[in-house]
Amino acid sequence: MNPFIRLHPADDVVIARGQLLGGTPVEGVTARGLIPPGHKIAVRAIAQGEPVRRYNQIIGFASRPIAPGEHVHTHNLDMGPDKGHFDRDYAFGADVKTPPARREASFMGIRRADGRVATRNYIGVLTSVNCSATAARAIADHYSRKTNPAALADYPNVDGVVALTHGTGCGMDTGGLGMQILERTLTGYATHPNFAAVLVVGLGCEANQINAWLATGNLKEGENLRVFNIQDTGGTRKTVEKGIALIDEMLPRANAVKREPCSASHITIGLQCGGSDGYSGISANPALGAAVDLLVAHGGTAILSETPEVYGAEHLLTRRAVRREVGEKLVERIRWWEHYTAINEGEMNNNPSPGNKAGGLTTILEKSLGAVAKGGTSNLEAVYEYAEPVTSHGFVYMDTPGYDPVSATGQVAGGANMICFTTGRGSAYGCAPSPSLKLATNSALWQRQEEDMDINCGEIVEGTVSIQEMGQRIFELVLATASGEPSKSEKHGYGQNEFVPWQVGAVM
Repeated sequence: MNPFIRLHPADDVVIARGQLLGGTPVEGVTARGLIPPGHKIAVRAIAQGEPVRRYNQIIGFASRPIAPGEHVHTHNLDMGPDKGHFDRDYAFGADVKTPPARREASFMGIRRADGRVATRNYIGVLTSVNCSATAARAIADHYSRKTNPAALADYPNVDGVVALTHGTGCGMDTGGLGMQILERTLTGYATHPNFAAVLVVGLGCEANQINAWLATGNLKEGENLRVFNIQDTGGTRKTVEKGIALIDEMLPRANAVKREPCSASHITIGLQCGGSDGYSGISANPALGAAVDLLVAHGGTAILSETPEVYGAEHLLTRRAVRREVGEKLVERIRWWEHYTAINEGEMNNNPSPGNKAGGLTTILEKSLGAVAKGGTSNLEAVYEYAEPVTSHGFVYMDTPGYDPVSATGQVAGGANMICFTTGRGSAYGCAPSPSLKLATNSALWQRQEEDMDINCGEIVEGTVSIQEMGQRIFELVLATASGEPSKSEKHGYGQNEFVPWQVGAVM
């Protein structure tokens, strides 16, 4: 097996399959010094200021002359003088293709009265404001299977009672973008098919008034959606007691479900990558992309997100837009992010993180080119803003930050009933009420953190499995998990602390 991976004949670099010692022959040149796993090696002389290509795409510009065989990373590669603002050919719709023949597969889902299908069956405790978080958690803790197993003993079809609290809801403009995003997010969770019933707890005097939120979201209180405030109830103790009493009423109805065969078209996956490394764009991300293409062929939906982490690769998505206005909306969101980071005295290349760089990623352009591989090759059907309801089937895009908990929160609010999360450095993550599958990019991570990983895509790097074969494995695991098989993160109890709505605007 070659000690390196070449991704495209026109690339200026190849990727170390494992750690390379100085003197190792690499594509007709000799490695100069130690090259860490997943890092880049130059295969030709590159002059200062010249673009450097990986995936046959520009990942940055040489900040000094680079010799053949030299390690290419932050010491000699950066975004260039224009900070990534070079022209990109958006070629709207140029790569749109005829949709594949419809395929059929099923999973054991939970069909709700309105026809939507759930992959899990929780009762949720939401909060309008941070001030009611402690009370909400106390209500959910009463039903913990670890500390109070008797509470749910008679309700085997209920996956649990989870409190999804947050740190905002007040100190904000009641009509501003931040409030609009929070209201959309809470509405998406309150109506999510994976929740059989929802309890919303407020304080009473917050900016995010529950009655105003109900009106904005076209929601009405009923037997499966109950709301109240601490100030009206008479304090924390009475609030917890009232919350427990209301959930006790909800439990028999929530338990009265059964799983039945449902079309895979009812599966909506939120695509995430966190703790990425130099292998992410080689193994787990393209393998997940292959699984996405399978899901789309079966009528399902996949949501690509993390706009700061498609920056520099957005032209690969606009080429797949089914209509020009779909591609233009994505570009408009990119421009919004450039403005947003600038007014906050940042830049788009503040990402990658230190961990990403240790794993071999140098610039946001390089990270983004690997990240978009999660989206497969299917046509781009629609672009949504954060936490908007996803109504299109197929491959779609949602504008979110790159920070995983915030991004996935928006996807679930939009209707994702599952998350697939690739990682090269290791991740500790879950996403109630939607199960999260974690895909390791390399076998070293799998061996080190197997208790947290659901599938090892490192076999692709080792050459023992193809991307398509791994995509099929992922698709089959998605069906099994949607049918009720617990993910690793669910077994560990992850999911409640990872609810993080996107907070924008001034905190006042």
